[in-house]
Amino acid sequence: MATNPDAAARPEDEGYMRRCLELAKRGAGSVSPNPMVGSVIVHDGRVIGEGWHRQYGGPHAEVNAIASVEDETMLRYATLYVNLEPCSHYGKTPPCADLIVEKRIPRVVVGCLDPHEKVAGKGIARLREAGIEVTVGVLEAESERLNEAFMTSHRKGRPFVALKTAQTLDGRIATSLGGSKWITGEESRREVHRLRCVYDAVMCGASTVLADNAELTVRHCAGRQPLRVLLDRRLQVPVETRIFNAEAKTLVFALRDEAEECLVSQLGARGVEVATVGESGGGLDLSEVFAELHKRRVLSVMVEGGSRLSASMIRSGLVDKYYVFIAPKLFGGDGLASFGPLDVTHPDYAIKLSFAGIERFGEDILLEAYPKH
Repeated sequence: MATNPDAAARPEDEGYMRRCLELAKRGAGSVSPNPMVGSVIVHDGRVIGEGWHRQYGGPHAEVNAIASVEDETMLRYATLYVNLEPCSHYGKTPPCADLIVEKRIPRVVVGCLDPHEKVAGKGIARLREAGIEVTVGVLEAESERLNEAFMTSHRKGRPFVALKTAQTLDGRIATSLGGSKWITGEESRREVHRLRCVYDAVMCGASTVLADNAELTVRHCAGRQPLRVLLDRRLQVPVETRIFNAEAKTLVFALRDEAEECLVSQLGARGVEVATVGESGGGLDLSEVFAELHKRRVLSVMVEGGSRLSASMIRSGLVDKYYVFIAPKLFGGDGLASFGPLDVTHPDYAIKLSFAGIERFGEDILLEAYPKH
């Protein structure tokens, strides 16, 4: 834990930091590529101000929290809580660290450090240089988890990748004849749509689109439409397919030197952009795909692929999180398995995961898991 020995946490700090995290979540789906941040200001055991980052390009959480305080003189005797290190650089808004110094707030409690190269401890240093008492690392793990996409983007130089699958209890995503609608129930499908609007992009392969005519839009709940990313090596998905409708933007990745110009033009006429990448392992080079998405400031991607794409993602070490919806049904051994070959030859070589949560949606359950490192 990154704490300052001469600015130890106090018993009440965790409670106020949990409130910061609650507030921060309100920005989900609205602030990317910025992180979700909440802030609470406390004076003499009473909350006198709250705020969160509401919209990308808008005021940060600390600014909104300070602005909500009715009597500004109380700030000089208050503690400001924030789940992410205050920024110290000029971006779309002025530095929050400077505002805190200007308002003469004597104590600041931070959940975790900001990995952005323009911050990365500089905000904390700015506050301490001004004589402010700073405590860092209160609910650090929870703060990092909340902004896992932002953290991954800046630490790994690629988007955070979640793999979603909907399967039967015996691990099948389709029957022997390819039928897959619907394995899970309406409540689970509604949750998938909620997840879509939280992620910056939703990805699938050409085979999934051809089999299901997948649209990959948010329809069963309110929320933004994510970027639709289609992996289509030779542009074989017809331009009339629903994934190319005007409901959301679509980006197609095709194989370099094999994308026919006439097909690219047809897609362009529908407002669909085509990006080309190299080949790897008989498919598109996934590292190139995600590098390009990173360049486009896509922080997070939810992959809704079939058996083959899911296995390719896992073998490439690109999956950061798993959403596995399980229906109380059995298709048997002749159904299509959730994952293609993973080259596991011995139990000790299995892809090891750590369960992070379980929820019930109608008759189905959702398991969330992270890779063990």
